Amino acid sequence: MLDGPLLARWLAAAFGLTLLLATLRPSAAYFGLTGSEPLTILPLTLEPEAAAQAHYKACDRLKLERKQRRMCRRDPGVAETLVEAVSMSALECQFQFRFERWNCTLEGRYRASLLKRGFKETAFLYAISSAGLTHALAKACSAGRMERCTCDEAPDLENREAWQWGGCGDNLKYSSKFVKEFLGRRSSKDLRARVDFHNNLVGVKVIKAGVETTCKCHGVSGSCTVRTCWRQLAPFHEVGKHLKHKYETALKVGSTTNEATGEAGAISPPRGRASGVGSSDPLPRTPELVHLDDSPSFCLAGRFSPGTAGRRCHREKNCESICCGRGHNTQSRVVTRPCQCQVRWCCYVECRQCTQREEVYTCKG
Repeated sequence: MLDGPLLARWLAAAFGLTLLLATLRPSAAYFGLTGSEPLTILPLTLEPEAAAQAHYKACDRLKLERKQRRMCRRDPGVAETLVEAVSMSALECQFQFRFERWNCTLEGRYRASLLKRGFKETAFLYAISSAGLTHALAKACSAGRMERCTCDEAPDLENREAWQWGGCGDNLKYSSKFVKEFLGRRSSKDLRARVDFHNNLVGVKVIKAGVETTCKCHGVSGSCTVRTCWRQLAPFHEVGKHLKHKYETALKVGSTTNEATGEAGAISPPRGRASGVGSSDPLPRTPELVHLDDSPSFCLAGRFSPGTAGRRCHREKNCESICCGRGHNTQSRVVTRPCQCQVRWCCYVECRQCTQREEVYTCKG
């Protein structure tokens, strides 16, 4: 049976990726690149044996556990989808926390230290990563990038007899099953593993809650003689927004942490909502994010973040909070940006260069 440590190892390896999958499809080269890497000339097509070897190497490069690597190798589309999921989850995390003291800093030592603790931020990382993997796999199935799944083939829609099933629905059923198996099952003994597993499920549930039915009418003169309907997942930004709200209302269910020493204390009863009448389980039965430890302030550089000294802030919005009361510096600078752009026939955009003065605010050390 798989448990929390497996999930932590997957997250640590996943969020540590930078150069990804240049050997599967041309589209894979766009994930996670900085633009400064050397260009590589790739063949447009690969022989079946060469393609299989490239796929296996891509799975090996992801530093997965044995079972995860085996699942990755089953389908040539999995490795690329894993990379896409990691990239999408990391970018969404950074977007949601762009105005916070912790701005989803995932560089090496900060990431590793954070994943060892049961902070709210760790809970969010588990949820956003499982949500990203579920979302990316469901989309990959409907896009035809996977061999073991296709479009959603289980319409369970109201007034189904009046509709003709069509389009290509995102295959949430397949992706949910894959993610639960890939990230591990619940351990009944280790509280930390159960917390991580719970937060993973929250991510999957948020994806499921955002599924919408999209329909298109077919008929003469705009009539709706036949409607073609399919299921679509919500945009991932909506998923990120929902999980950010859950982060802000996360429930503390376990050990307390001394912020000064970083040591965990004894297990405490759940706080915020009951886990069930007569239940000794500290985890809530509602789909809320849960955490074990109090988060550090993230104000000063330490094991979990580089601190906020030098961080850019918005004077009217968050300088007071992000700078932790230390104040901020104001720098005036002249910037030149494209402006008054017009599309010219054919086929380019012509812009003027406009110069303006702006003020930049950064936190004092």
